[in-house]
Amino acid sequence: MNATKRDYYEILGVGRDTDDPGLKVAYRKLALMHHPDRNPNDQDAEEKFKEAAEAYGVLSDPQKRAAYDRFGHQGVASASAGFDPNSVDLGDILGDLFGFGGDIFGSGGGGRKRNRAQRGEDLRFDLEIGFDDVMRGMSADILVPRMEACTRCTGTGAEKVDGLVSCPMCHGRGEVLYQQSFLQIRRTCGQCNGRGQIIRRPCLQCKGEGHIRSDRKLKVNIPAGVSTGTRLRLAGEGQPGPSNGPSGDLYVFIKVKDHAIFERHEDDLHCTVPINIAQAALGTEVDLLTFDGLQKIKVSDGTQSGSKVRLRSLGVPHLQGSGRGDLFVHIDVKIPTKLTREQKKIFEQLKDTLPVENEPHDKSILEKVKDYFM
Repeated sequence: MNATKRDYYEILGVGRDTDDPGLKVAYRKLALMHHPDRNPNDQDAEEKFKEAAEAYGVLSDPQKRAAYDRFGHQGVASASAGFDPNSVDLGDILGDLFGFGGDIFGSGGGGRKRNRAQRGEDLRFDLEIGFDDVMRGMSADILVPRMEACTRCTGTGAEKVDGLVSCPMCHGRGEVLYQQSFLQIRRTCGQCNGRGQIIRRPCLQCKGEGHIRSDRKLKVNIPAGVSTGTRLRLAGEGQPGPSNGPSGDLYVFIKVKDHAIFERHEDDLHCTVPINIAQAALGTEVDLLTFDGLQKIKVSDGTQSGSKVRLRSLGVPHLQGSGRGDLFVHIDVKIPTKLTREQKKIFEQLKDTLPVENEPHDKSILEKVKDYFM
C-alpha cells in the first residue's frame, strides 16, 4: 500500500528543505481549502484533507521526518497506519475556519478547565513636577484610582456560603465540546466564561463584580534628570487580574514645568544675562543665582552681544550614569534708548575718540552690488 502513497512533500507542495513555519503555512492553506465543513458531501475533498493532515503530522515531527527522509513511507509505516487526523494539533492551523481562536481544538473527550488566571490591565498616571525637582530628584505621593479585589468575597463575586455553584452547561469543566465532521472542537463555555462555576448569590458588597473602586496611595521615587515624557514603571500596581490573576503595571508619565530663567536643551542649561554697553566695553562681573548657589560670571572687556560663557557641570544631572550637563550664559548687550543730558555729553565725547568703521564686514558683498548696477 505504501507504494501507492504520494510523497508527503509533494502533497504539501513544498521542498525537502522547507522549515517548520513553511510546512505550517502550506498545510494551513490545504486544510482550509479541503476541510469537510467547507466542502459538505465532497468525498474527494475529505480524502485530500486527510492526506494533507497525514503528511503534516509526519513532517512536523522531527523524528518522524528524519525517518521518512531516510526510508520513505516504510520508515513511518507504523505511524501512518490507521492515521487519525485528530492527532494533528490544529489549534493555530484551523482557528480561522470556525472563528474560535487558536486554542479551541482538542483530540479527545477529556475536558480541561479554561479557568486560567489572566493578567490585569496596565494603568497610566500623569504627574507634573517642578524644574527644581528635576535637578535634585524627589519622592511624590500620588492617589491612583483603580479597582481592588472585594474584601467580602475575595474577588469571587459571590457570597461565601452557597454563592458559587457548578456551571450546568459545562459541568464545571470550563469548556464545552462540539463535533465538526470527524473533529472534536473544544470551546470555552459561554455561560461561565471558562470559570466552571456560576454565581448563584452575588456578593452584597461588590454586587457580583468581584472588585470595588478605590483610590490607592502610592509613593513614587523620581530620580534627578527626568524630562517631560519620562516613563516610570511601578510593577504590579495596575488593575487586578480576572480570576485572581496577577495585577498589571502602573506607568507614571512625567511632565516638567518650564523655568522662568533657565531653558533646557538635553542635559545642558541656557540662560540670558543682560549687561550695559559700558560693562561690555570695560568688562565686569555678574552675580547669577544657579541651582548650585550664587555664581560670579566674569565678562571680559570688549564682549559682544551674543557671546556666551560656559560653566561646566552646572547643568542637569544625567538620568543614565553619573555627571551633569553644562550651564551656558548668553550675554545680551543692551543699547540704551533714552539718555540723560549728561549721558549724551559723555557719549559725544566718546564718539570723537572712537574709530569709525561703517564699511560692510564682507567687502565682497559691496563689490557684488557695484557689479550689479554697472
